[in-house]
Amino acid sequence: MYLLATVGLAVLSALPTTAFYDGNLNYHSPSRRHPNLGIDIPLVSRRSFKRGAIAFKPSELNFTHGVASGDPYPSSVILWTRIAPSLVSSNSDVTVKGPVPLYNHDTETYIKADANPVCVDWSIRQAASNSTVSVSSGRAYTTGDIDYTVKVEATGLTPFTTYRYQFTVCGSSNKSPEGLTKTAPAENADVNELKFAVFSCSNYPNGYFNAYGNAARKAQQDYVVHLGDYIYESATGGPRAHNPPRLLFTLFDYRTRHGQYRSDPDLQLLSKDFAWIATWDDHEVANNGYRDGFSALNNTEESFCNDGPSISVDQRKMNAVRAYFEWMPIRQVDMDDNLRIWRNFKMGKLMDLIVLDTRNYDRSITTLGWNDDYIGLISDDAGRTLMGSHQENWFYRQLSESANRSATWRIIGNQIIFSRVIEEFGVNGDNWNGYVANRNRTLKHLYDNKIGNNVFLAGDSHQNWVSDLVWLGEKPYDKVTGAGGLGVEFAGTAVSSTGAKGTLTTTDASARKRIDQSSVLQWQDGYYRGYFVMSVRKDKIVTQFFGSPSVATRNAWDLPLANFTVLAGANRLSRPVANGSVETGSLRGGTVKHSNVTLNTQTGLWQKIGFDKMFISTS
Repeated sequence: MYLLATVGLAVLSALPTTAFYDGNLNYHSPSRRHPNLGIDIPLVSRRSFKRGAIAFKPSELNFTHGVASGDPYPSSVILWTRIAPSLVSSNSDVTVKGPVPLYNHDTETYIKADANPVCVDWSIRQAASNSTVSVSSGRAYTTGDIDYTVKVEATGLTPFTTYRYQFTVCGSSNKSPEGLTKTAPAENADVNELKFAVFSCSNYPNGYFNAYGNAARKAQQDYVVHLGDYIYESATGGPRAHNPPRLLFTLFDYRTRHGQYRSDPDLQLLSKDFAWIATWDDHEVANNGYRDGFSALNNTEESFCNDGPSISVDQRKMNAVRAYFEWMPIRQVDMDDNLRIWRNFKMGKLMDLIVLDTRNYDRSITTLGWNDDYIGLISDDAGRTLMGSHQENWFYRQLSESANRSATWRIIGNQIIFSRVIEEFGVNGDNWNGYVANRNRTLKHLYDNKIGNNVFLAGDSHQNWVSDLVWLGEKPYDKVTGAGGLGVEFAGTAVSSTGAKGTLTTTDASARKRIDQSSVLQWQDGYYRGYFVMSVRKDKIVTQFFGSPSVATRNAWDLPLANFTVLAGANRLSRPVANGSVETGSLRGGTVKHSNVTLNTQTGLWQKIGFDKMFISTS
């Protein structure tokens, strides 16, 4: 990766050199094998010397969207911020137009981009000692070409250590908020426990991001995992109406939407103090995406002319990916194309976190709103894939390498429900049920190689699902005891996206039907928004689900929903599942008790709470 050098006071007033621009990772292509997708750094540097280029005064600049960190390694972490003269995103499409060669003339396209570079210094120091001495520091520049975002890698850090970090406008007292972050354990370290707060599906107009704020204030987790649908591309209205007020297609559109979401105070709070490990689902680009299109835009001339502002499927993806890499604290891993986001984190001998992309990388056609019968007919085809052969083979190697290095657990962060669960309308062809051969290949690899202690994580469905991980029809399974499994699946509800329609009574009834129809399914709930916290230990995993009683208002109420235990080597949920009782939904062999006893994460007080309205009205 790229380490920025600390620069002396003598050059604080000087204009930046190419090396300083190079230090900001957001100037680079999302793919190192496709450098033409990056910024023309020599041109940006030369443009700074144009006659009349006047630097912004520190007083004219603001850290508009807080700070964030992510993708922790044992000795480094990614730090992010945005320092800009305005909340408004750049409308320059220079980063995604044409071949973007390394050398170019200063044409109208570049003139429209901001010619005034912004300089920031950053530093990181250990949190435990309250030391003022930086253990890693550097300098970077940014311009409107990359929407004034800054993303750097802080290196030379100590494994599994908490740090404070901050950005400062060069030569001034204009400082960002101070954040906290944490490095990963060393690959072979003995680690007793790691905790992850897991989120998905945050829809800004639909409701407030109370789940983010609750998790941040409780501070139970070491790291945050986001399984996608971090933003939505729709044109939804209402009190928290989407900005821009249209379906997203251009780079400016996606940048603006990212900026709107990151303006949320609860998202800023959770981003500031915890390192994120994120992957995307479909809505970071468009609904029900696959390799050749989306539900409302396909790779045809007719769709190009009629379903959008004459922007192709590939160009729309490029725009979305560029904005995502600019606005998220994510590493630019060595990838084969600009869509790769799948990667692995080896966290001590305790676990491997394997992050997949089952949406955008090389996915076969999915349900698009008009082809459900067709998907049902081909769902068993051997050639169908969620990941593409490159990623799929990489995934199987990661599973085997994790077992061979004797990591206790394999945690798989993917977007969509893996288990064969049957809903009231039948199976969902947009999740692993529509790609049966891909699921069978995954299960075969696990069973043939005797790889156990697997935990699949999922989001996407906007509901809670907890299942034993089983190869139904191929391996014996006892739904009462859980015997025959090789792990579990925890699929979480949404931060704010709409779930099952109805009241607690009607959604509980729907959950009971799903339990009855799906032998592997042990708990289901579609009413509450929320998240879950997973504690990974050598001897067991304990996962606690929490619900937001309402996202129609910003509030600090956090309702415990259910607790689950998985013992190392058991490869199933411990019985009685959830200790025989949950707050909501339906539990196989257990009871549901609606206590409504809820924690106020601001005051620390518990109280019986009820709300008449779950979501914001967007009509």
